[in-house]
Amino acid sequence: MKRVFFALCAVGLLAGSAFAQEPAKTAPKTDLEKLSYALGATIGENIGSTNVKLDLAQLMNGLSTSYGDGELALTPEELATSMRAFEGLIRAEQEKVMKAEAEKSKLAAEKNKTEGAKYLAENAKKEGVKTTESGLQYQVLKAGDGPSPKATDRVKAHYHGTFINGDVFDSSVERGEPLTIPVNRVIAGWSEALQLMKVGDKYRLVIPSELAYGEEQLPGSPIQPNSVLVFEVELLGIEE
Repeated sequence: MKRVFFALCAVGLLAGSAFAQEPAKTAPKTDLEKLSYALGATIGENIGSTNVKLDLAQLMNGLSTSYGDGELALTPEELATSMRAFEGLIRAEQEKVMKAEAEKSKLAAEKNKTEGAKYLAENAKKEGVKTTESGLQYQVLKAGDGPSPKATDRVKAHYHGTFINGDVFDSSVERGEPLTIPVNRVIAGWSEALQLMKVGDKYRLVIPSELAYGEEQLPGSPIQPNSVLVFEVELLGIEE
C-alpha cells in the first residue's frame, strides 16, 4: 500500500508539464523520453495492481496540476481524506483476494484428500509395493549393496518428484544435480525412506500428505494442501 502511495507522490514531483500535453503517440526515443515512459509504466503498473478503479481523467488532472505548481482543486484535508479512502479500497481488494484464495485452497484440499486416499489404496495393491506402519509406501526399483544412513547422517541423492497425476513439481534428475541433505531435516516420508535404503538403492515412494506437507500451503509452492507425493529416489552416497 505504501508502495502505491509513494508512487502517486513521485508522480506529483517528477511527472512534469508533459501531463498537460497530449499523450505521446510514438515510442520513446531519447533518454528523457525513455525515462519518462519508464516512470509512467512503473507507476501505472503499481496502481493497476491494486485493482482499484480510478477516474483516469482526474488522475491526469491531479498529476498535471501538482507538477505544474497550479492551484489544487482539493484542500489538504480533502486530499488526505481521499488518500485514506484509497487505502481502504486497497485493503478491501486485498481481503477479497485473500478470501478467494482461501476458498480455492480449501476446495483443493478436499479434492486432494479424496483423490489421494484413492490413489494410496490402489497403489498398495500393486506387486512389490510395501506399506510401513506410518503409511509410507515404497517399491524397490533397483537394489544396492551399500550401508544404510542413520537419521544423523547427510546423504547425496537424486530424486524425481511428481503429483499423483504425473505432473512434475521438482526433480534433481532434470536439473542434473543431486541433492545433499541431512536425513533428519527433510519431510517425514523421506526421512523414513532414506533410513530403509542402502547406498545404490532406487525406490519409488508414495508419500501420504501427513508425511509430507499436510494441510499446509507453502508460499510460492506448487504443492497444494493434502497432496500425496510420488518420488523416485536414488541413494548415491553417505557424506563423510
